[in-house]
Amino acid sequence: MPELPEVETIRRQLSQKIVGKKLNGKRINGLRRRAKILIIDFNNGSSLVFHLKLTGQLIYNKKPSRFTRKVFNFDDGSRLIFNDVRKFGWWKMVKNTKEIEQNFGPEALEIDFITFSDLLGKRPNAKIKPLLMDQKFIAGIGNIYSDEILFASKVHPLRQAKTLGKEEIKLIYQNIKKILKEAIKRHGSSVQSYLDAYGQKGDYVKYHKVYQKEGEKCPRRDRGIIQRIKIGGRSSRFCPRCQPFNVVQAFGSESHQDRRDKKI
Repeated sequence: MPELPEVETIRRQLSQKIVGKKLNGKRINGLRRRAKILIIDFNNGSSLVFHLKLTGQLIYNKKPSRFTRKVFNFDDGSRLIFNDVRKFGWWKMVKNTKEIEQNFGPEALEIDFITFSDLLGKRPNAKIKPLLMDQKFIAGIGNIYSDEILFASKVHPLRQAKTLGKEEIKLIYQNIKKILKEAIKRHGSSVQSYLDAYGQKGDYVKYHKVYQKEGEKCPRRDRGIIQRIKIGGRSSRFCPRCQPFNVVQAFGSESHQDRRDKKI
């Protein structure tokens, strides 16, 4: 599924191509992204909202294919093609995006460290992997980048939020920003059907450390082998050597959160 870097890539590219054009008589004022949602705003206050889901594509000015579900024709003869092999993606015209946007938590690229740390404290028993993917907790991160963020932070995906020390929380926060920004720079990750607005693949897949790397050697050369486990029905990849999971971490004994609670 296209995540924040992929949708942000498409937003930036389309902003250069379609802002100022008219669609069905309405002029496009700008494009926004909220979580994994792309929003095209018109001069009459309405918006065209897209969610690409698993296999959706938004391709500018190309020919339709057998997977094309909708063609949006602009006033100058150019067009936007919406392809979707699995047909889970959707689009809708809305008068106001507030109802859609309020379903998401703080943006991953905008959240500050104090807010991030406080939100973790409110979900002490939540496992960190699915928590990072929870769009109501923090918006924009999915399966690809949660794996990469936790590997970079040396944190096991099954760790509960209450077991994380201050430095671990800081590392996760920093790697959220770092990895997402780098992925945007590389135009996202093409691991399945994702293509950018020009129909090109994203290059960040070349820089993945653990995602879909199960069975391979850890890139840190610590003799670890990347493993895959299921958490809440979703796959998670990690290195058991540099992302250890022991009894203390499992039950949170004498964790940073516990020590802080004792002082209180």
